[in-house]
Amino acid sequence: MISSAPLLPTIDDVCLAALRLPCSPALLPRLSDALQNEASTTGDISDIIQIDPALASATLRLANSAYFGGASNAVDTVEQAILRLGAKEIYRLAALALVGRWPVTNQSGCEWEPSDFSRHALCSAIATEVLAELSGRVDPQLAYTAGLTHELGKLAIAHSCGAFFPAVRDHQKKHHCTWEQAEQVILGYEHALVGARLLRAWRFSEIMIATSEYQHCPAQSPLTARPLLAHLHAGRLVAASMGPGISGDGFLFQVDGHFLLEWNFTPAVLQEAMLIALERASRLLNEKLSHGIIQF
Repeated sequence: MISSAPLLPTIDDVCLAALRLPCSPALLPRLSDALQNEASTTGDISDIIQIDPALASATLRLANSAYFGGASNAVDTVEQAILRLGAKEIYRLAALALVGRWPVTNQSGCEWEPSDFSRHALCSAIATEVLAELSGRVDPQLAYTAGLTHELGKLAIAHSCGAFFPAVRDHQKKHHCTWEQAEQVILGYEHALVGARLLRAWRFSEIMIATSEYQHCPAQSPLTARPLLAHLHAGRLVAASMGPGISGDGFLFQVDGHFLLEWNFTPAVLQEAMLIALERASRLLNEKLSHGIIQF
């Protein structure tokens, strides 16, 4: 009798399936470099954005929104939108749009509500960015990107391994372990390693790859990546405390309190960052911060 049980995808299978998806954050390193290069023109940036038609449309839509004063003076080109929005807002939009369009269906087994991954990724990104601004020790745009992309491996696994999520969840509950520990037992790999492989394939920098690979053990990260990992670890804790978009497994990560204190991320600093991050996230998403589908 032939078994109908699904075959467990290997880590290579998971990464290959993710790399074949039509929407990916592969444009982010190019866009980040262009925005930080003083020699870049609005035309250079526009050329990158227009590689992705949906991203170009989202850029125009945001520039013409009432929030940016576009209701009475519409812009018609991406270059005009870039001039209105400015580099920081362009990057925020592009980063969230490219990460948040990854399809996760109700059949994925991950028990996420629509757009929950985008909501939580945004909170992590903003919280990590705020902490970078408060400390002055890490570039805020780098911190924002780390918060947004470090868990992309979780999306890749959800896309390919949904049939095995109930087993992962059962193991986690039975053994009172973290989600990634349960992934390792059931799947043979966990999302941090998957994410690191994908970021490398998309040509992200080594320091950004490290934010995925060492997200569960930041104190063990390479010295060059440790400042960013410290801010990300604190940002993850702040985002979990904020709540939007976080699933049950999101509360299960192990906090390295000693590591956070070494970097002066005291409870008072984290509380200050949470208030600022929550205000920024609320201003950006309004009622979509707590529920509903986020569209770009």
